[in-house]
Amino acid sequence: MFRFLIRRLLLAIPVLIGVATLVFSLIHLIPGDPVQAMLGDSAPPQDITALRERLGLNRPLYAQYVSFMKGAVTGDLGTSIRTNQKVVTAIGERMPATIELALASMVVAVLIAIPLGIVAAVWAGTSVDHAATTLALVGISMPTFWLGPLLAIIFSVSLGWLPVSGRGTLAHLVLPAITLGAPLSAVLARITRASVIEELRELYVLAARARGVSPAGAVLKHAFRNSLIPIVTVLGLQFGAVLTGAVITETIFAWPGVGRLLIQSIGARDYPAVQGCILLIAITYVSVNLLVDVAYGFLDPRIRYE
Repeated sequence: MFRFLIRRLLLAIPVLIGVATLVFSLIHLIPGDPVQAMLGDSAPPQDITALRERLGLNRPLYAQYVSFMKGAVTGDLGTSIRTNQKVVTAIGERMPATIELALASMVVAVLIAIPLGIVAAVWAGTSVDHAATTLALVGISMPTFWLGPLLAIIFSVSLGWLPVSGRGTLAHLVLPAITLGAPLSAVLARITRASVIEELRELYVLAARARGVSPAGAVLKHAFRNSLIPIVTVLGLQFGAVLTGAVITETIFAWPGVGRLLIQSIGARDYPAVQGCILLIAITYVSVNLLVDVAYGFLDPRIRYE
């Protein structure tokens, strides 16, 4: 297991280097001048030149890239052009809000998807299965940029039950978590249904029923337990999707997380902040996939890493 972890960590290094290089290249290809955006169109040329020199934007692109990579290795992602704050500090202030939203969204997805998938699998081919499958298809078809405003209009503007923006109480978390978690639950429900149906066809489930195990016990203790590997795999991939989907959701509900920071930084051509936010998302994605691989060994004792 230790050798496997070391190998996976070593393989993650070129992935992160590739992501950092790609982000650096793309952000510098976006049209627009951050210095011009900060000072305005009527700024004197000498002020523009002085600020560009102070920010290091007058250096050759390769020199800026080398400085960025050196800083990334040492944990220094530079200073935000827009706020003049250390990027690491800005991300650290926003990260708790994003983690809170991501975990709440995953809880919403699991609470909806697992029961729905199990019920659809047990009654496969019946009207219950068709209803659950239709509900999952509806969930997959609802993008967050449509579902979020719809929920805000219904529960905040029309009914006045929940706040429409901000963070601070549990009520502020409800709408963003549902907006982000509902579409993910549709995908997870379909995977749960397919995995449980496959396990229900195995002989060990029939043997358990023959030994007097109740139908619920056969489904939950045997079939569902042995179908967890594909479910956990999808959960790991969805956690990465939560981070990327949070960019839209946090913007809709003015949630003070990393996703909203990324959108604000892109609009201001804030190169260091954009690079830092995307690099953080990439690191989180790689880390979650590594944790999923490790979880396989605990879910299925037959799995051994050479």
